Amino acid sequence: MDVLGAAVPVGVLCAATRQPHPLLAATLAGAAWLAVAAAKNRYVKGSVGDSGSVLPVFRDWLTTVGVFAVACLAARVEISAEVWVLALLPCLVVTVVRRKLMHRYLLAIRRQAQGLRRVLIVGESGAVDAVLAELAHRTDHEYIVVGSCLVGEGATDAALPLPARLAVDGAAPEGADDGQTVLRSAVELDADLVFVAPGRQMTAERIRRLAWALHDEGRDLAILPGLIDVSQHRVRLAKAAGLTVMHIDPAARRGFPVLLKHATDRLGALLLLVLLSPVFAVVAAAIRVSSAGPVFYCQIRVGRDQLPFRMWKFRTMVVTADRMRAALEAANEHDGAMFKIRRDPRVTRVGRLLRRFSLDELPQLYNVLVGHMSLVGPRPPLPEEVERYDGTEIRRLAVKPGLTGLWQVSGRSDLSWDETVALDLSYVDNWSYARDIDVLVRTLRAVVDGRGAY
Repeated sequence: MDVLGAAVPVGVLCAATRQPHPLLAATLAGAAWLAVAAAKNRYVKGSVGDSGSVLPVFRDWLTTVGVFAVACLAARVEISAEVWVLALLPCLVVTVVRRKLMHRYLLAIRRQAQGLRRVLIVGESGAVDAVLAELAHRTDHEYIVVGSCLVGEGATDAALPLPARLAVDGAAPEGADDGQTVLRSAVELDADLVFVAPGRQMTAERIRRLAWALHDEGRDLAILPGLIDVSQHRVRLAKAAGLTVMHIDPAARRGFPVLLKHATDRLGALLLLVLLSPVFAVVAAAIRVSSAGPVFYCQIRVGRDQLPFRMWKFRTMVVTADRMRAALEAANEHDGAMFKIRRDPRVTRVGRLLRRFSLDELPQLYNVLVGHMSLVGPRPPLPEEVERYDGTEIRRLAVKPGLTGLWQVSGRSDLSWDETVALDLSYVDNWSYARDIDVLVRTLRAVVDGRGAY
């Protein structure tokens, strides 16, 4: 499908514009697109449809444009640059649509317990419990744990089959051949993948022999390094004295990507303020006519490095809303530090509509323009919320808060406090400019969907 999406438009457009050798050009385009995708491992088992992100496809497309130009030069096919760049655009659209559909299909069948990989976990009881807890947080991955081989005599909290145990030091008779023990357990449970959980008993030599036994029988082995929520772009592998060294790069805090983010924030906010000025006028008139009080609502929020700032919104509540909050504390439907009520009696009829489509947040474009906020970032908290933060939650304030973010595109107020913190920490620790663009694109769908907006 990807090859046809590249080859057919190039051939048709070249023929329509009387470019030389349209069939050869179509063949080169299809081959270039296929070669780039294959080189980036887009068709490797486990990666097909596993991400619906647009940015990897766009980067592949840019690479394909260059490869196709070189191929045409080598084959002495002279095609107008405007023609073949335009002709390659359909393959970008086709591949994005195909990846999106495949991603949604995989998520759907995984929620129905299909298309999953059966996993056997090997490790000490505490490490196995930690892995199971992390896997249980999400349902969009491909792994289903069918059993465990525990090291030692410990017990796990999960009611999983335990076909065998491994000796603590790996030297006892029953533990001398870990590979055969684990392999028999995998065969018994029909597990095609073995996870090795981190622990002091799982030495490098022990894992090495385990890998030999599994690989010789055609079963896969994966080692869990004990890291939580570290993006692939931050991980680098190196070799030193026979050791495999995993480097974890810090999230970008300076340099060209950060400058690009600042420029995008300011220019984007300015452009949106100009383009949306008619919307501002309509919303302001609706608020003024429907209820007494000012059009805008100003509230103190906490920004990067715990610095307070004045955040602006369209007013969606009655004027006395702040004084009514104390009486409504018992009705709070959100856990953790946030205060949310699905049917908040303080919200006006117009305010409910504005919240449904996130129009009340538009004045925060001013905060982005003056540098208090970013287009993308964690939700800006209230000072009283920050006072309740622990050492982990306070890290949310290591970057500027955002007009939108992972919280807004992942369910908003329907998320628990722990899920909200996890999303924000993921953004802080794994920030990239490409991820910001992805969130901005997803925001459009989240606004239309309106899930969790109240």
